[in-house]
Amino acid sequence: MLFGFDQSTWLLTFIRLGSLLAVMPFLPTQQLPPQLRVSMAAMLAFLLAPGLPPMDAASLPWLGLVRLVFTEVSIGLLLGFVCRLIFHGLEIAGGLLATETGLNAATIFNPLQSTPTPVTTMILHWLGMMLWLTLDLHHWMITALRRSYDLIPMGGGHLNEGLWLEMVARTGALFGIGLQIAAPVVATGFLVTLIFSLLGRAVPQMNSFTESFSVRLMVGLTVFGLSVRFMSEHIINYLRRLPEDFLKIAGLLGGA
Repeated sequence: MLFGFDQSTWLLTFIRLGSLLAVMPFLPTQQLPPQLRVSMAAMLAFLLAPGLPPMDAASLPWLGLVRLVFTEVSIGLLLGFVCRLIFHGLEIAGGLLATETGLNAATIFNPLQSTPTPVTTMILHWLGMMLWLTLDLHHWMITALRRSYDLIPMGGGHLNEGLWLEMVARTGALFGIGLQIAAPVVATGFLVTLIFSLLGRAVPQMNSFTESFSVRLMVGLTVFGLSVRFMSEHIINYLRRLPEDFLKIAGLLGGA
């Protein structure tokens, strides 16, 4: 025993937390040193392990120990992926905004993907990060993580049809989430395209395709700025459901 709990319990908790933090949306993989992520996982494991039932992993055969570690890593990665889904939806919304405003070529470095990303995508990404912290979701997620051990005991997770269908449905809904967030700008872009198509018919001498670029950019950015509040409300609705979604996936993974 160490610090009031079994070392095997702490180690398995650390493995699940380390896997989860490796894919969490608010921990950029390149900008945040690995030592800091490991320290965060260790600290959270010290906080959670005393309240968990002891797990005597030392008595298991080596093959069972490998299976147990693999199971905990898989659980952490899957739960972290669930937390990151909403930010994938924001990336889709940002791509739609960049396409409608003509800002596809205006890119900046994305610390999550380590690739150049449209500016609109990064604006929505950092907006989601600020709302995440403003709603105190980082504390709610720690609470949900502790409750997840009641649904998924150490080494107790397993795949099933319900979990598969739920994950496919959530992944398939990402485009709908992105389209809802970007809907005002997409609708405005459609109207601009329609107006210039009619002008091209009425005035054949005018190059409506070229002339529409500046108008699409100006109108698109104006609507984007005016609709940020409504986009934030959509993002907040999805973020507030995240702890419940986290526990729902945990329950399915645990066979509840």
